[in-house]
Amino acid sequence: MKFLDRLQPLALLVMRLALGAIMASHGYQKVLHLQQTAGFMANLGIPHWLAYVASFTEFLGGILILVGFFTRVAAFAICIDLVVAIWKAHWHNGLRGSPAGPGYEFPLAAAALAFALIFFGAGSIALDHILRGGSGFKRP
Repeated sequence: MKFLDRLQPLALLVMRLALGAIMASHGYQKVLHLQQTAGFMANLGIPHWLAYVASFTEFLGGILILVGFFTRVAAFAICIDLVVAIWKAHWHNGLRGSPAGPGYEFPLAAAALAFALIFFGAGSIALDHILRGGSGFKRP
């Protein structure tokens, strides 16, 4: 089991890369189509201006998580973004979805990744670790 403990930084890297890629690409589409995103969110009862906040949170937060910079802050913002998305856009369709639209299983999985990164941080294979002076090697 100690072998698996040594691989924890790799596991955090995989979590960051997966969540970061998902959120950056999802946010990029929202940033490209801000007016449509704002209209969609207004139809959900979310103030128009929060479409900009959500779009840039997903896009920039995803990039920050990808490189491991301000990971906990970005993960916290993304986790809130995804919880609101589940509540306002997906909850009524159930976990797996319905003919009316997609369910909340995918945003729930992404929110769980973000939640874990809030508490575990970026790990040692990240810009956060390098800037804090970590070398990536533990001395005996």
